Amino acid sequence: MNYDVSTARSESSILETNKVLRNTYLLLSITLVFSAATAGLAMYLELPRFGMLVTLGIYFGLLFLTTKFRDSAWGILLVFALTGFMGLTLGPILNSYISAYANGSELIMTALGGTGIIFLGLSGYALTTRKDFSFMGGFLMIGILVAFIAGIAAMFLPIPGLSLAVSAMFILLMSGMILYQTSEIIHGGETNYILATISLYISIYNLFLSLLQILGVVGGSD
Repeated sequence: MNYDVSTARSESSILETNKVLRNTYLLLSITLVFSAATAGLAMYLELPRFGMLVTLGIYFGLLFLTTKFRDSAWGILLVFALTGFMGLTLGPILNSYISAYANGSELIMTALGGTGIIFLGLSGYALTTRKDFSFMGGFLMIGILVAFIAGIAAMFLPIPGLSLAVSAMFILLMSGMILYQTSEIIHGGETNYILATISLYISIYNLFLSLLQILGVVGGSD
C-alpha cells in the first residue's frame, strides 16, 4: 500500500489554512460589531475625544499584550479590549462630523459603505485569484511609518492639503494591507487568527477614518 506523504501534508496544510481563514473572518465579524457597539455607546454618552498620547499609549499597550498572549484564551479577550477601545475612540470623531456638517450622517454612511466595498472587493480578489502579495510587506511597513509621521506633522504644521494627502496615503496603504494579510493567510505566512484579525481590523478602521476625512473635505456641507 503506497502512502503519499507529500499529498497528506498538502491536504493538512490546506485544512489548517481554511481553519485560520474561517476563524479570522468569524472573529473579525464579531469584533467589528462589538466595536460598532462601543462607538455607539461613546456617541450616546457624548464622550470627549481621547488625547493623542492617551490613545496611542492604550492602543500600543493592548496591541503588545494581544501579540504576547496570541496563543491563549487571553488573546481573544484582549482582541475585544483593543477593538472595543478603538470603537470608543471612534464615537467622539463621528459625533464631531455630525455636529460639524449638515450631511454628517450621510458622510459617515458613505464612508462605511465605501470601506465595506473596498474590503470585500480586495479580500474577494485575493481569495479567488490566490495571488501571493507577500512582496508588498516591506513596502507597506515603510509606507505606514512614513504616513504615520506625516499624520502627526499634519496636526502641528499648517501645510495646506497635507492631512488630505495623508488620508489618501492611508487609503492606498490599508488597501494594500488587506491584500497582503489575506494573501498571508492563504499561503500559510500567517497561521495565528488572532494576529490576522487584529491586522485586518486595524486596516478597516484606518480605511474608514481616511475615507471619512476625505469625504468631509470634498463633500461636507455646513
